[in-house]
Amino acid sequence: MTANTRVPLIPQASEGLSRRARYFVEGHGLRVPHRDLKPYREVWLEQGIPDAEIDRAVAFQELWGGLALPPSPEYEGGPRVLEADAPEGSAADGWRFSAGSCRVSMAHGFMIGPGGEFGIDADHWTPLHAGTEGWVEALALASHAGYWARTITKVKGSAVEDLDLDGFEPVPEVQGLADTWWRGKDSLVAVYRGAASGFNAPHCLRASIYAGLDAWGLGGT
Repeated sequence: MTANTRVPLIPQASEGLSRRARYFVEGHGLRVPHRDLKPYREVWLEQGIPDAEIDRAVAFQELWGGLALPPSPEYEGGPRVLEADAPEGSAADGWRFSAGSCRVSMAHGFMIGPGGEFGIDADHWTPLHAGTEGWVEALALASHAGYWARTITKVKGSAVEDLDLDGFEPVPEVQGLADTWWRGKDSLVAVYRGAASGFNAPHCLRASIYAGLDAWGLGGT
């Protein structure tokens, strides 16, 4: 992308997102200049990267590339800007590509997995959400719940396993895998297992309890 290419600063949210997430993206996000990956196709093909995997990276870049969102409560904020790069991997182990560079120096990177999962590449690949939409929905829900909750309680390590989630229902829009959100009568619970799983480190388990929420605070949609 040339330096003088104009990019609208206000991003247009994906139609697949909830109303809450669309408001979050359009109200709190920015779209910054990002690379066009199409010119890299021939070079990547020569490197042995399958055409279908290049298609996936190009499609991600066209939909999400250049999107800068407020930081996540965990993973040191998540990617600074969503940005695809050359796919890496193999047919046996699966192909992945970068989801964007870290905000700070981290022991893991953010990747898009073989099935479109959004996750971290730590000691081993750990999908956090089934899709990038799930990551964005989780960011939006954390922002929303953090604003409306009367109290926010942080839980770490083995105490996360002791949380009583009886009567809570999973929040489907976050497409939770290692990371999940749970909705109760007046509270939301976010459980972050990604780092603990990716590094085989149970002490890295994290959870946030957003309590004292009314009906709007529980959903915001």
